[in-house]
Amino acid sequence: MVSSSGNISEGWLTILKSNGFKLTGPRYYVVEILSRTEKALTAAEIYIQAEKHYPSLGLVSVYRALEKLEQLGLIQRVHQKEKCQAYIAAPAGHEHLLVCASCGRVSFFHGDDLSSLVNGIEKKTGYRVQEHWLQLLGICEECQNNE
Repeated sequence: MVSSSGNISEGWLTILKSNGFKLTGPRYYVVEILSRTEKALTAAEIYIQAEKHYPSLGLVSVYRALEKLEQLGLIQRVHQKEKCQAYIAAPAGHEHLLVCASCGRVSFFHGDDLSSLVNGIEKKTGYRVQEHWLQLLGICEECQNNE
């Protein structure tokens, strides 16, 4: 799970700056919001939260900040059924997503062994798989308890 830590946002800002990106107000607020959330947020949800602190913010600026953060591997896209894609802080290392269909909370898991599946797909299709991405959708324990 993503922890709520100022160190994450400070680290992201340092990475942005060291890669030649300006630390603009919009980028700062997008970083602050995404570095402390446990739920996958759409660009519109990020915009609504950030606009409270940065009234001149535009939705285009949010998308640009998301693009830069994703390019640097700091955030990960979360695909949502019947919704726009959302974003969450990327895990450290190779992990996969477990998303609550009810509240949007995201957890990460690892330890999967997809090598036999990937090898079988490669043999059947002739493709050489270079990477994979796995996202599972379910109902978290807290939401199950609230039903």
